[in-house]
Amino acid sequence: MEFLVDMVTTVPEGTSEEAVAEIRAREAVRSRELATQGSLLRLWRPPLAPGEWRTWGLFRADDAEQLEQLLASMPLRAWRHDTVTPLSSHPNDPGR
Repeated sequence: MEFLVDMVTTVPEGTSEEAVAEIRAREAVRSRELATQGSLLRLWRPPLAPGEWRTWGLFRADDAEQLEQLLASMPLRAWRHDTVTPLSSHPNDPGR
């Protein structure tokens, strides 16, 4: 099953630039691991407002529970709010 996840990150006020860089580096490593496993299919950057930190991700998981486990394993989840949209196949999908 595929899921579109709108991930909005809010860095806590007073967080050092070093702490932000460290968690972003760990997030990049974890994202690569999830991609290698076939769980993270794509990432996009939607149009952003000034200072906004947002990503759209296409994930594959057996069900919503497994997706939650995947999302919880990502370091930025501590600062992030995720909105999950389950996706189903469309009969006219040109990629089918």
